[in-house]
Amino acid sequence: MEIFDCIPKQQILFFILYGVTGVVPLIAALYLLLRRGNAIAPGVTPPVRLRRWTASFFAVMTLAHVWWLLFYIYSGNLQSAAYLVLVMVDCMLLFVTFAGMLLAMLQDRRRPVWPALVTMIPFVALWGAVMAFPSKLFEQITAAYLVLLGLLFTVHMIFAIRQYGRWLNDNYADLENKKVWLCQAVALVSMLLFVLYVLAVDMVLIWFIHIIELVLVGLLLWRVETLPLLAQNTAEPSPNPQHLTPTSTISTIDLEQIDRLLKEHCVATQLYLQHELSLQDLAQTIGTNRSYLSQYFSRKSITYNTYINNLRIDYFIKRYQELTAARQAVVAQELAYESGFSSYRTFSRAFTQRMGQSVTTWMGQSTE
Repeated sequence: MEIFDCIPKQQILFFILYGVTGVVPLIAALYLLLRRGNAIAPGVTPPVRLRRWTASFFAVMTLAHVWWLLFYIYSGNLQSAAYLVLVMVDCMLLFVTFAGMLLAMLQDRRRPVWPALVTMIPFVALWGAVMAFPSKLFEQITAAYLVLLGLLFTVHMIFAIRQYGRWLNDNYADLENKKVWLCQAVALVSMLLFVLYVLAVDMVLIWFIHIIELVLVGLLLWRVETLPLLAQNTAEPSPNPQHLTPTSTISTIDLEQIDRLLKEHCVATQLYLQHELSLQDLAQTIGTNRSYLSQYFSRKSITYNTYINNLRIDYFIKRYQELTAARQAVVAQELAYESGFSSYRTFSRAFTQRMGQSVTTWMGQSTE
């Protein structure tokens, strides 16, 4: 007890926080690597590549806590070669696994991670110069490069996320739990905070960064387990000759023919009421392929997401009018689900965009 009395309470609390932020990502990494099932969202099968990259990132976070703790116990000399080596290894491993994890979230195509590794070569060279020839100038250049690298990666991810969003709208009607922009934004902000953490030694900032670590681990773990595995753009089989004539090619799509097939096999059969209906599912049903159908919607200046959701909203309006005419009670959430929407929030947003007013306002006006 006397030993602990000599240690400031603030320092004890920090070491507790430091230990927690080291153990939590380790538990999360082991969970992602060893558990085959999904405890957070049992009905979802997340991408294996994403699970592995996220587990690697969590493992590096834990290792960083371990080697920095050992460093401060046995040395603590911020001017030593050991300190410089640990900073270099820390930045390299965290950045590469961080980049691999964020890129794996975007499933429109398989994005390589090797460019992130290549961008670390100048950093290693600059940091090696700092170790060989200690100089404030080399340190400032290295710090500036690290900040620039973080900003460039952030800009790259903004464009990549926008591209992924367009791909989602072109291929999926139900976007719930498929978007990743919020998680990406939080992760990128955390990365910039880490850069500040490396460049500035301030206890308030260090406390803040460790708390953010716990939030980030929880957010990433939730995102990994709730993000479903999506089909990437792959080669398509030839269209069914019973539905499309042999003269129909990708460059000369018969819009009227596709339009007729959609009316017969999607509108008339109310296929659009099916939850999680993708462009690939619809293409197979009407007897064509995803490329043909995607170009059809493109030439109509409309996304697949808008097409399906407009049909669902029309169904919602028709059913609402039928039920109110029969003087039956209507629960908007239940009717939205019946109309094919997996999420009421998605339905509400699509309805407002289509009708120019909220569902509540429209229902109020319809009953007057």
